[in-house]
Amino acid sequence: MIDSMLVYGLYLLTGMAAGLSAGLLGIGGGLIIVPILFLVLTHQGIATEHVMHMALATSLATIIVTSLSSAYAHHRHRAVIWPVVIQLAPGIVAGAWLGGVLAGELSSDILRPVFGIFELIVAALLLLKLQPQSHEKAISTQRNISGGIAIGTVSSIVGIGGGTLTVPFLLWHSVSIRNAVATSAACGFPIAVAGTAAYIYSGWHYTDESVVSLGYVNLTAFTLIIATSIITAPVGARLAHKMPEQLLRTFFALLLIAIGIRMIVFQ
Repeated sequence: MIDSMLVYGLYLLTGMAAGLSAGLLGIGGGLIIVPILFLVLTHQGIATEHVMHMALATSLATIIVTSLSSAYAHHRHRAVIWPVVIQLAPGIVAGAWLGGVLAGELSSDILRPVFGIFELIVAALLLLKLQPQSHEKAISTQRNISGGIAIGTVSSIVGIGGGTLTVPFLLWHSVSIRNAVATSAACGFPIAVAGTAAYIYSGWHYTDESVVSLGYVNLTAFTLIIATSIITAPVGARLAHKMPEQLLRTFFALLLIAIGIRMIVFQ
């Protein structure tokens, strides 16, 4: 068990780290929030069988707010392709709900290494700069549904806004990188809303006197993370224009590798 004030401080630092990483590279909110929350909640004394669910649910809840802010910023630059967002949304919502309910049935001992492996995959993509080449000039209705379900399901299971999945999907369908990133930011909102709702539903009967929660969402962590991530995200965006991109990608990839391995081998 750790002191409450220390816990609150760690929540604030988590938000700062998540905001900076999101601002620097446009990704990283959930990839940073989930593992740090997992460690903090574990030492806080949250039951082992629920700790990963709370970390994932709380991460998604914060993305509800940050995705709105990000999407609005991109919308002001006319970069969001709203018809694509609308077409993907039904599949994304269905997938995110499915992923959240499925995760609620899995144990933390399964969810933790799954998240760790996902971190390692993202790190490899960053280091190798792997992005799909354009193949299709239009996204069919069937592809919108199946792609949206896949993006929503995986994103909800690992507690992220889906940028690492949505951007490659859109690039494959001949969307420019600028529009793909902006449209992906807007798609993060339905992922986060449906995923959070699913975790609240799955954890509706969860109770723990040491935390204030709604289902599996830790409301204290949610509030403090949002408070600092909103402040540091613009700072990260400004720093991104002053630092070499390759250095940023390498540093973040190495950080994800360390986190991924830690999550996989955690005892």
